[in-house]
Amino acid sequence: MAIQLTKGQRIDIGLQKLSVGLGWMPNPNASSHDFDLDASAFLLAADGQIPAEQFFVFYGNEAGSPDGAVKSSGDDRTGGNSEGDDEIISVDLDRVDPKIEQIIFTVTIHEFAERKQNFGQVRNSFIRISDATNGVELCKYDLDEDFSVETAIEFGRLYKRGSAWRFEAIGLGASGGLQSFLVKYAKKFA
Repeated sequence: MAIQLTKGQRIDIGLQKLSVGLGWMPNPNASSHDFDLDASAFLLAADGQIPAEQFFVFYGNEAGSPDGAVKSSGDDRTGGNSEGDDEIISVDLDRVDPKIEQIIFTVTIHEFAERKQNFGQVRNSFIRISDATNGVELCKYDLDEDFSVETAIEFGRLYKRGSAWRFEAIGLGASGGLQSFLVKYAKKFA
C-alpha cells in the first residue's frame, strides 16, 4: 500500500529504478490559459550545486544527466491524463555519478506571471514515486494542500545515507517559478 507523504517525512526507497510522476487536472474556471506544470530534477554535488548544466534534468534536457541515471519524459502542456502521470522523471540509482549526493525534485508553473497562475488554481496536483519495473506506487505527495499562492514547489529529495538512498518530502513553496530553483541550485549557470 502506498504511503501518503507529509512534509518532512522520510522513507527508505529500497529500489534501484524508480519513476517520479507528476499529475494534475486543469481547472478551467481558474484561468483562460492551460496550466503547464513542469517536473524537474537537480542532481547536486557536496556543495549543494549541480556540477554541470546537464545535471539539471527537465523538459529541455529529456536525454537526462550525463551519467544516464535521470531522464525526463518531456513536457505535457495541459495535464489531465486520466491514466495518472502527466510528466515523469525516471531514475536509475545504480547509474548515479559518485559525486552526486542528492537529487532534488521540483514542480513549477510555466509562464505563471503571464498567465497569472499559482498552485491554488490547480486541482488534484500530486507527485508520486513508483517502482519503474512494475509501476507499483510507493508514495504520493499532494501538492495543492499547502501551496495556494506559490508558483514553484521543492517537492522532495533523494539522498544518500551510507550506501542506501532515502527520500524526504520537503514541501517548500516558492515564488518566481523555475528561476527560483536555478538561482538556488545552479548559481554558476543561472
